[in-house]
Amino acid sequence: MTRVLYLIACAAGPAEYLDEGVRQARSREWDTCLVLTPSAARWWQPQLAELEALTGHPVRSRYKLPGEKDALPKADAMLVAPLSCTSLNKWGAGIADTLALGLVSEGVHLGVPVAAMPYFNRAQGAQPAVARSIADLRAQNVAFLDGPDGYDAHPPRQGDPQAFPWHLALDAVEAIACPRP
Repeated sequence: MTRVLYLIACAAGPAEYLDEGVRQARSREWDTCLVLTPSAARWWQPQLAELEALTGHPVRSRYKLPGEKDALPKADAMLVAPLSCTSLNKWGAGIADTLALGLVSEGVHLGVPVAAMPYFNRAQGAQPAVARSIADLRAQNVAFLDGPDGYDAHPPRQGDPQAFPWHLALDAVEAIACPRP
């Protein structure tokens, strides 16, 4: 049976290395579909065909039109990575103004296992809405991956997006989507 992972990426530094996340997911036998926030889609615009070839699926960043058929198979799990501070706070507040946030906002309440790994700096993370948003997502059973099992906020202007721990994010997805007895 094929497992389908929606890898949902926001416009944060590691989105530049999204192809590495896809490769790692595919090496774990996930049929990987990409959904990007509109800003992340702008970053990849010149190479969207490359991502589509890598995944074998269209890369989505906008809602489909009424009457259009779904372009992607049904998700068995969703991973939001990298999750920007802006998208975290919108998602935590229930604002689903993009396809990326709409899918996870609905998916988690349809029983789809959802994990999220942030990528933002400590100054952004100090905003009081961040702690509230994290608590709200965890209350909805989202596996929010920070600290030693995920990503700790970095000092401003000192992040290393290329070193984003995709493997930890995928470990978490496997733990929640394919729990061991």
